[in-house]
Amino acid sequence: MDLTKLTTETRNPKSMNLDMMSTSEILQLMNQQDHLVPQRIRQALPQINAAVEQIIHSFTLDGRLIYIGAGTSGRLGVLDAAECVPTFGTDPEMVQGLIAGGSKAMTVAVEGAEDSLTLAQEDLEKINLTSKDTVVGIAASGRTPYVIGGLKYANEICATTISIACNKDSEISKLAKYPIEVESGPEILTGSTRLKAGTTQKLILNMLSTASMIKTGKAYENLMIDVKPTNDKLVERARRIIMTATDCDYQLASDTLEQTNSDVKTAIIMILTGSTVEDAKSKLKQNRGFVRKAIEGE
Repeated sequence: MDLTKLTTETRNPKSMNLDMMSTSEILQLMNQQDHLVPQRIRQALPQINAAVEQIIHSFTLDGRLIYIGAGTSGRLGVLDAAECVPTFGTDPEMVQGLIAGGSKAMTVAVEGAEDSLTLAQEDLEKINLTSKDTVVGIAASGRTPYVIGGLKYANEICATTISIACNKDSEISKLAKYPIEVESGPEILTGSTRLKAGTTQKLILNMLSTASMIKTGKAYENLMIDVKPTNDKLVERARRIIMTATDCDYQLASDTLEQTNSDVKTAIIMILTGSTVEDAKSKLKQNRGFVRKAIEGE
């Protein structure tokens, strides 16, 4: 594998004396380099937009969003998928992260896993990938065999394919129907793509999942209305969300949340429309989970 053509593997001229810098100088340089990331992502917003629209389409078909990657890229995919459950109240099956080497690879490198062209297909077959699903292949280099194999298989069964690479003209971009390329540039520590490249990938993943969830009814105004109150902190947050959305007092928010069995969406509709639990749930179902539409349909 020729790494010399990958900008993520080249030396950063601004950090040639990294080992001689003071701690303050290292931190300032890291901060300066990190500032470049959102500027470069901005250039790829049209491609990210197209990818989000496809993810939304998959969700409307009851399809899933599946991230695949190895190493840091795989861990970021797993992280984004895991966060969708508490943030948006999704079923764990709806957004999934697959990492080369399986769950143990989250903390320990699994030798050879990312170099397999067949392992991702096996992982996708295990979750019964279908044409309704969207597969997002994540690789800073853009040429990880695990991701290449996964995208090839996803294409074979007509699933939607998206790629995220931090190098231009990458191999995975050639395979994805909706490629996203953001050239994050040389790292201050040569080849350490958990730095700028990792930040680039994380910001793009934030966009993909958050925007697609909002467009499928997971927000009202700018409130996180599908949060699942699974602990004391989240129960309190749910009450505050209801209070903010309806301008009601704490007691009414608490009582209504209890009546709905901790369903924030239903509680908001009940208070704003004067509905019973049953009527509010019915309005929500008729409007495919969109709270604003359920309220304005009154």
